[in-house]
Amino acid sequence: MTGGKERATMSDESAGHDRLIAPVPRVTIQAFCETAPVADAIGLAASDRRMQKAHLKVQMGGAPAAVEAYRHSPTPNVIVLEFQSDRSGILLSLEQLSAVCDGGTKVVVIGHVNDVILYRELMRRGVSEYLIAPFDVLDFVAAMSELFSVPGADPLGRTVAVFGAKGGVGSSTVAHNLGWAVAKTLSAQTVIVDLDIAFGTAGLDFNQDPPQGVSEAIFAPDRLDANLIDRLLSKCSEHLSLLAAPAVLDRTTDLAETAVDGLIDILRGSVPTIVLDIPHVWTAWSKRLLVSADEIVLVGTPDLASLRNVKSLFDLLKAARPNDSRPRVVLNQVGLPKRPEIAAGEFAKAIGCELSAIMPFDAALFGTASNNGQMLAEVQPSGRFAEIFGALASATTGRIETKRVRSGLLDPLISKFARRKAS
Repeated sequence: MTGGKERATMSDESAGHDRLIAPVPRVTIQAFCETAPVADAIGLAASDRRMQKAHLKVQMGGAPAAVEAYRHSPTPNVIVLEFQSDRSGILLSLEQLSAVCDGGTKVVVIGHVNDVILYRELMRRGVSEYLIAPFDVLDFVAAMSELFSVPGADPLGRTVAVFGAKGGVGSSTVAHNLGWAVAKTLSAQTVIVDLDIAFGTAGLDFNQDPPQGVSEAIFAPDRLDANLIDRLLSKCSEHLSLLAAPAVLDRTTDLAETAVDGLIDILRGSVPTIVLDIPHVWTAWSKRLLVSADEIVLVGTPDLASLRNVKSLFDLLKAARPNDSRPRVVLNQVGLPKRPEIAAGEFAKAIGCELSAIMPFDAALFGTASNNGQMLAEVQPSGRFAEIFGALASATTGRIETKRVRSGLLDPLISKFARRKAS
């Protein structure tokens, strides 16, 4: 058994959906439980997006079942043991397990008593973590994640996936302005990744013309490392970099489901915020990116097709991510002249959530910004869009601005915290 950390995980102070938990690597985890509630909680953790690379198996029987299982078979990367017995019974069972446990295996003990003396003895014997039941799904996922975190390493970056409900709703414009706002208003190092490999517009929107881009990172996985990505990034400002799509058509983009995983893993290890501009395609890799993102922004327009698609995406992603915050919905191009529209309130009621932002139609502003290779807030620094994207940047990164936001942003959570901090 390997050495443990110097603290016990307290399950009663969970930060819920706001917790930034690193994905668990591709490891094998086997849990031996004694009670149904603990087995159920661990079983639910297997479906969490941060556990998608790990292989988790849950069975009953506790430590005796584990000892019997590993007498004639190798142990997994992590063994999780639940104990209802007293201190002496736990320590005796761990001695029996040590006789059949491989040296590199990590052991996590789940107990039902907050016993400091027991915790110290477990750490002395090489137990990796001690969890106190009852705990929730995120407590368990966080414990598994921290087993493989580098001591002293900075927290992994937050990924924000922006996806359009249909073509032409302006999701790329939202993604690029959001990334710019995170870098400019929050002074956070940010990378915008344009994943529309054949027809991406991030280079045009930022007036950049890089000779290489995201395709070199995705189509050469054997060469992918931090140095390669650093060479591919285009510097847009002090805090903003761009991984553009040079828009070449010499190859198709029929990507494998895990084709972008390596790129995201490397970026998360070095950049606090990664904004993913995902094209309007429904493939295995695009769905995987949406489900695994820390934050999701769905962009639609006030018409029936967008409403149907936003509703479908919202319901699917909410079900696939039961331990995460719900996707945020941005309603774009509101007030287009002579176009019949679904009212914002009716749109929100139909999908079952408040809209995070309502963006009015402004052909002159959007056209000027696009043609000049600028962001909206660069063309109108004190306009409503600067405030809308500033507040959306704060919400998606977990940093709340205290200044008052105009009516363009409807996220009640932002207003609640702003009033609290102002008082």
